[in-house]
Amino acid sequence: MKKIFTLAVICLTVMSLASCKNNKKAAEEPAAEEGFVAMFDGETFNGWRGYAKENVPGAWVIEDGCIKINGSGRGEAGAVDGGDIIYTTEVKNFEFTFEWKVAQGSNSGVFYMAKEIQREDGSYLPIYYSAPEYQILDNENHPDAKLGVDGNRQSASLYDMIPANPQNSKPFGEWNTGKIIVYKGTVVHYQNGEKVLEYHLWTPEWKALVDASKFGEAGPCAEAYPYMLKAEDDGTGFIGLQDHGDDVWYRNLKLKVLE
Repeated sequence: MKKIFTLAVICLTVMSLASCKNNKKAAEEPAAEEGFVAMFDGETFNGWRGYAKENVPGAWVIEDGCIKINGSGRGEAGAVDGGDIIYTTEVKNFEFTFEWKVAQGSNSGVFYMAKEIQREDGSYLPIYYSAPEYQILDNENHPDAKLGVDGNRQSASLYDMIPANPQNSKPFGEWNTGKIIVYKGTVVHYQNGEKVLEYHLWTPEWKALVDASKFGEAGPCAEAYPYMLKAEDDGTGFIGLQDHGDDVWYRNLKLKVLE
């Protein structure tokens, strides 16, 4: 029995190390598809920094070749050294692919077209005041999944505006694939290989979506209203990852700039 137990422990250890190695290898592999560049090298935060900060906050770590936000349990950006992070290259028309997984009950988001907007008092508006959000969520266990309208706060949704349909996310602890395409005002979200929504910026339909959301003129985030409309904006901005106070992992982040 002792030999069998020892062998089992060795096998599990080898499998665990192999899994970590595979994660790191996947993160380090160059983007295979033509025109894509890797946004994360699997070992460093080169190319990343905190939103409205010079460095990456300490709550973000690199674990097994993944970018991980260590949950503070204090809600959005509640960690002492937490906050959202951004890829330092601004982009306009692009295709962005990534993988993500969440711990049980976790919440995060991927922002795009984000701006660093400073108030007169020197503080910065939250990143989500200027950026649409691809929701990252444990749909089964986080209460946000039941809020909003028709599931528009579930994973891959345009947060608080358009629900992802079909809703095909995997349970917590499993990897999902995501893709965001932005091209001349048209935006498309994909989840696990399926197109789940499409919308068009700078249109009456877009204004109606913003008006009906928490970012509308009468909503709780009304300060965001003019920036979400993007009426005088060409769409150039940052891609960002959200610290919502929960454990979340990202890997295989790749970017293709579209002319």
